[in-house]
Amino acid sequence: MTEDTTPKTEAAEVELLSFRLGDEEYSVDIMSVREIRGWTRATPLPHAPAFVRGVINLRGTVLPVVDLSIRLGMEPVAGDARNVIIVVQVGGQTAGLLVDAVSDILALPRSEMQSSPDLNADISQRYISALTIVEGRMIRILDLTSVLPQEAIEAA
Repeated sequence: MTEDTTPKTEAAEVELLSFRLGDEEYSVDIMSVREIRGWTRATPLPHAPAFVRGVINLRGTVLPVVDLSIRLGMEPVAGDARNVIIVVQVGGQTAGLLVDAVSDILALPRSEMQSSPDLNADISQRYISALTIVEGRMIRILDLTSVLPQEAIEAA
């Protein structure tokens, strides 16, 4: 009898959607991505956290839009026709991530992912769940539960 190793191979691999923020490349688990939309101007909300650009109408649903650059401590995304909103769902909550551009879909073995170093001085590191190198490029894998805290979703 031969053992079927297909499920083990699939479990050992993860698919990521990679995208750009300035000159840096990040990614999220593709299973969290619901859709990718072109730039839509968000309606600002008073007293929302600085990283929440506002809300947009997504087929009748009010969707908060997070400027991922601001959330990670970088310069804000310009918010123009070249930018995209990645609609993600985490723990039953849906939000849009404003990014510069989507790069690629990557299928990587979990064994190639390395834990993010524990650097308490760099606050953006707590949003990174792992790091990997693809074709000489360092790609950060975001922990969406940290990037999109419950309070931010409720503020929208």
